[in-house]
Amino acid sequence: MSDFEPREIRLPDGRMLAYLEGGRRRGHPLVHCHGVPSSSVEAHLTLNASVADELGLRVIVPDRPGIGRSDFQANRRIVDWPSDVSALAIALSLDSVAVLGSSGGSPYALACAALAPERVRAVGILGGIAPLEDPLLFAAMSAPLRLMLRLSRWAPPLSRALFRLNLRATRGAGDRTSDRMLASLPEPDRSLMQRPEIRDAFIACFQEACRHGTRGPVLDLGLLARPWEFDLATVKAPV
Repeated sequence: MSDFEPREIRLPDGRMLAYLEGGRRRGHPLVHCHGVPSSSVEAHLTLNASVADELGLRVIVPDRPGIGRSDFQANRRIVDWPSDVSALAIALSLDSVAVLGSSGGSPYALACAALAPERVRAVGILGGIAPLEDPLLFAAMSAPLRLMLRLSRWAPPLSRALFRLNLRATRGAGDRTSDRMLASLPEPDRSLMQRPEIRDAFIACFQEACRHGTRGPVLDLGLLARPWEFDLATVKAPV
């Protein structure tokens, strides 16, 4: 596979789960849990298909419910994700997989290892986050990010309105609107975003996340401000 190809499966509960797949067709399977607010398009940024092929990896990047082309799932929790990943692995005839979680996708990757240990043989974390129940950790985050996390958990309609404003900004007046979107990022990330290809990829991830509206991305963000509902100590796979 020379590039990531869009695919989909029908889950046991009838929902459609969309994903991108790339790399080596018979390579070692790696399920990539994208960040927040992001989407499977992130695969092009973190690990392109040609690199995956060189490394002998079959990279599978599913969109979580309500993200990209995946159907929305009301009242979902982080601990619901392992069953979707297991269903995807079964559909692809994969006995076991490695999982990679980037940024806000890290709790989803760890949940897979904790709750589907028979399916997950290894975990990778790329720029991951810790549980935000620690008030000191939460206070260390940027003020705009703290606001969005609180709104996404406690006042989703307000958060969705802000998401829609940001979405319109990405389709608007170029760099100035993008700069406003990126204002909540720490300085090292803002510096990286000065590279046009990185900035464009970041915006593409966000736009794809909101393909069918903002309910899914807002729920995804709000879940990070809630308890993860699994014990990290139960993760036995190498991390």
